[in-house]
Amino acid sequence: MPSLTRVAAAERAALLDVESYAIDLDVTGAGPTFRSTTEIRFRCATPGATSFVEIRPERVYGVRLNGVELDPAALVDNHFPLPGLRAENTLVVEAEMAYSNTGEGLHRFVDPADGNVYLYAMSAVDNAQRIFACFDQPDLKAPVTLAVSAPAGWIVAGNGELAATPAPGRWEFAPTPPLATYVVTLVAGPYHVLRTEHDGVPLGLYCRRSLAEHLDREAEEIFTVTRQCLDRLHELFGVRYAFGTYDQAFVPEFNMGAMENPGLVTLRDDYVFRSAVTEDERERRATVIAHEMAHMWFGDLVTLRWWDDLWLNESFAEYFGTRVTAEATRFDRAWTTFGLRRKAWGYAADQRPSTHPVAPAEVPDAAQALTNLDGISYAKGAAVLRQLVAWLGDEAFLAGLRTFFTDHRFGNATLADLLAALARASGRDLGGWAEVWLRQPQVNTLRVEVRRDDDGRYAEVAIVQSAPAGYPVLRPHRIGIGLYDAFGIGLYDASGAAEADEPTPEVPVADQTAPGRPVVGGVTPGDAGRRIPGVRRRDRFEVDLDPAADRGRTVLTRLAGEPAARLVLPNDGDLTFAKIRLDPDSVAAVPELLPGLADPLARAVLWGETLDAVTDADRPVSALVELVETALPVETEVIVVRDVLALARSLIDRYLDREARAAALVRLAGACDRLLAGAEPGSSMQLTAVRGLIGTTRDTGRLAGWLAGADVPAGLAVDADLRWSVLLRLAVLGAVGETEIAAEQARDPSATGAERAAECRAALPDPEAKSRAWQAVMKDTTLSNRLVMANATGFWQPEQVDLTASFVERYFVEVVEAAGHRTPWVADRVAVAAYPRYAVAERTRELAAALLARPDLPVGLRRAVIDADDDLGRALRSRIRWGA
Repeated sequence: MPSLTRVAAAERAALLDVESYAIDLDVTGAGPTFRSTTEIRFRCATPGATSFVEIRPERVYGVRLNGVELDPAALVDNHFPLPGLRAENTLVVEAEMAYSNTGEGLHRFVDPADGNVYLYAMSAVDNAQRIFACFDQPDLKAPVTLAVSAPAGWIVAGNGELAATPAPGRWEFAPTPPLATYVVTLVAGPYHVLRTEHDGVPLGLYCRRSLAEHLDREAEEIFTVTRQCLDRLHELFGVRYAFGTYDQAFVPEFNMGAMENPGLVTLRDDYVFRSAVTEDERERRATVIAHEMAHMWFGDLVTLRWWDDLWLNESFAEYFGTRVTAEATRFDRAWTTFGLRRKAWGYAADQRPSTHPVAPAEVPDAAQALTNLDGISYAKGAAVLRQLVAWLGDEAFLAGLRTFFTDHRFGNATLADLLAALARASGRDLGGWAEVWLRQPQVNTLRVEVRRDDDGRYAEVAIVQSAPAGYPVLRPHRIGIGLYDAFGIGLYDASGAAEADEPTPEVPVADQTAPGRPVVGGVTPGDAGRRIPGVRRRDRFEVDLDPAADRGRTVLTRLAGEPAARLVLPNDGDLTFAKIRLDPDSVAAVPELLPGLADPLARAVLWGETLDAVTDADRPVSALVELVETALPVETEVIVVRDVLALARSLIDRYLDREARAAALVRLAGACDRLLAGAEPGSSMQLTAVRGLIGTTRDTGRLAGWLAGADVPAGLAVDADLRWSVLLRLAVLGAVGETEIAAEQARDPSATGAERAAECRAALPDPEAKSRAWQAVMKDTTLSNRLVMANATGFWQPEQVDLTASFVERYFVEVVEAAGHRTPWVADRVAVAAYPRYAVAERTRELAAALLARPDLPVGLRRAVIDADDDLGRALRSRIRWGA
């Protein structure tokens, strides 16, 4: 199907003004389709003109324009022509539409746990036309009135508040405020519903019945976070939530984390936790709730005019989602998570060949917009906003946003509209800032240069800003500079008690040890007998980096003559979006100082610097492994442990050869064992350590024992999700087969169980299992989006490089046809997951180059291959440089 172009959308927006949608859906049938009837009232600026409406039907029953029947055969692809328009028009389209199994359009799911059927609508980016006839572009907003005929006993909800149920199974909703088509939604099925109210806003939670007990257990935390975020956003924006009811539906097989449909947010039902989870996973759910709520203002109240301003939606929701979570909920370390996890996503995206500006000057069509739902539009954009707030001041920033909401309420806006509002509020011209931060891609590097005199004092300290070849843009940055010193050595006995070997200077406790660390210097009881220095931040100050000064070199004059610190940390506080590189002496000091560093955000910045340097082959993977061994077992932040392990494992799997990889994993497993030994039973850290150990150990007997209930660490719940993690590792190592997987699926007959079983089967080191999984990924369109992804995720394993070698060339031969069988969203993600990322060889890059030379590649597939090839190229460069 052709994707709507920006030019065509602008022409239609200039011609039409949509007054209302009345949508009537009949989902009472048991087959693969449903009935859709849509009445659209709209005005035309040029009577007599021709336009078009979008619809993707199985069959069109009838089209009436101003009472005149049009030929259903006029439909071409997804465009139905509308000739001879009047000044005032009424269009009625009746059609039979197909349910989807891809998480797009009207998704139909049969719960394997109890056989119940559930529906939910996903209209973004251009999938509303899979549900009802519409002008499917963001700047033709209109009120929506929904009516649904459903089986008796079902619950139906939509964007609008329920107006009437005139007969069993008939649900009629009140008109909504003006909505963009991409946020129109509904859910239908025997959903379990919980309700409450806060500050005059009705709140609701939905999930399928098989998850009811879990939602009941989690509801108070979800409602609490929802109330806290709503209060904080009202306080920040000064504009009340405008869409009546605020319902949140946790739906199955959802592709995204969530979708900001006003009145009825849809979220993946993985957030209804059925097993033990860590605090960072609860924080992530809270951040998603806050993110989607921020969209009620950024995206729903004021909507982007076209997809080139996607950042007006996602960057602002990402920024306020993190900020509000940190300010209003118990998850006050959300900026640490953002700094380590989300910004790493943004840095990776911004350095790839497919990089793009935060706010591109032009996005040619909706398909291109889909590929821009990435770490740049989300994480980089949010980081840029954080930098803007530091520059403008919070008061001026929020005042500008309030003006923006007032001026464009229920309408559309552009980058220029936002900048004008912020300029009026702050008195600053933001044109130059926007040009370098929003209109130009790629990321700067801030490198510390240090010269010392003979007395160990600073002769000069400078921050040197650079830009990558091809993107010679230096930017203004406001950054923190932190100076850190060691102040004492802690000696830890067998119980974990600490005594200082050296006198401790008068340093505030908060500057010495992090909250929750039971000993001086930040060491947990698992490190008995180890000597680690405490660390204090001697000084911190902020500085503005002028890109025009001395070719990007900014001298920190206040440090001249000061005693040299052990560590100089640029971007202390993580205020800007930039890669950093430490000076050599600071690099050498990190393994000693990081374990005792109190500030979790500073630790996250240092971990990020190390991971990025290894990714770029500036340092060997062995340096990262050594740091993991030294610092991770004493880390107190779950998010730091979790992400460092995940990112380190990814680098080890791709950057090291077989022998070096095996040795590195032994060391990682040892670090996880030490972390586990010091973790409190039943804690998030214990679960994180166990998960890390499962992913790195080759001790199949120990893992199998946990499944059988033998030698399980005290306090650890070997529940359904943990059992699947253990079974996956055993499958990869060839220690279990189909018999054990089938038995576990019988034990867990849920949708999640089916997905995890598919992943385990794909991971088996067996040629037949690989062939079946490959067929599922490349050919089978009967499987749902989640089951396809489970097969793709399990297929490639670094332990099985020889077994899967024959599939490397097959990927490049078959992936184009496979993409043609699937929707763009699913095809793009399958292309990434199924890429032979462990085939680190020049031959793989040659095959990628040959595929990219084809002119017929879909835009999403082309980007997936470009980015995966770039990642593989980095791995090759590291192996060449460091001999691994």
